Amino acid sequence: MFKVYATTPESMGPWDIGAHAARAEAMGFDGLQVPDAIHDGLLLAALALQATRRLRVGTSVLVAFPRSPMTVAVASWDLQRLSGGRFELGLGTQIKQNIEERYSARWVSPVPQLREYVQSLKAIFNSFQHGSRLCFEGEHYRFTRLQPFFNPGPIEHPSIPVFCGAVGPAMTRMVGRVADGMITHPTNTPPEYIREVCLPRLQEGLDRAGRDAQSLRLILGPLVATGVDEEAVAAQWEQQRRLLGFLYSTPAYWPSLDLFGWQERGAQLQALTREGRWHDLSSVVTDEMLEVFVPRGPYEDIANTLRNRYSGLADSITFPMPADPAEDAQAARAIARLRAA
Repeated sequence: MFKVYATTPESMGPWDIGAHAARAEAMGFDGLQVPDAIHDGLLLAALALQATRRLRVGTSVLVAFPRSPMTVAVASWDLQRLSGGRFELGLGTQIKQNIEERYSARWVSPVPQLREYVQSLKAIFNSFQHGSRLCFEGEHYRFTRLQPFFNPGPIEHPSIPVFCGAVGPAMTRMVGRVADGMITHPTNTPPEYIREVCLPRLQEGLDRAGRDAQSLRLILGPLVATGVDEEAVAAQWEQQRRLLGFLYSTPAYWPSLDLFGWQERGAQLQALTREGRWHDLSSVVTDEMLEVFVPRGPYEDIANTLRNRYSGLADSITFPMPADPAEDAQAARAIARLRAA
């Protein structure tokens, strides 16, 4: 049985997110992932939680380094109390150029820095709940002061799950060491890659920390092409071709290309971006690549397709919300079948 999370378009703003979340809840989704890209992820999460009663809401993923762990901890604590325990905090590093040039923040050593970020969050949460002295001192973060006046105090559901997005080997092992779960990148979701690369690295981190595998959740975020009929599926497939072309123009995402022997495709895509030929990226992504990276099928078949690919590899998966609400009933039946798989 999968927990099924709805996705949210990155362009969706605070004025639309409440209705989007309510729709997801009515369709039977277990949770909703909200982005942190064009709009603020914590604000979107707050409005989504306020508009629902059962739905879990997580950030996927909140850009960590421009924000102090303390400000994220305070917001997360408030969201958890507001929602009665339905908030999930997903964190990510983004890339060096964005952190330094878009956010004007520090990029030092992303793996140790995010590890300390998660550890300091857990220390802060512990102080909030138990009133204990705050004392976290690391190389990148230091928290030693929390006067009672600034402590929001205990809440009914203090265990806020902290997930991390991870791609590279060191970051994936780090997730196994300290986080509550991992959110896969769309480029890392072929079942072969999950089985042969992601899971062994997570296990290495778990072993290093002396943790049990049951303590870690894995949320798969595949690019899915689905719709009411084959024509709609084909249109979605082409949309995902364009997205994969954009994603694989970034070298950080090339490891999954390497696994399938498509190393040269990433270099071709990067060269096109340097020439400003953004519209030509999709021509590099072949149908063979799409077959590996993008599960496809109409609503009546897609649950079986996803089950056959991913059963036994994870407990949670994302599924696209229909652009047209008229398709909600058909999509809801696919979600029910996927939840029961």
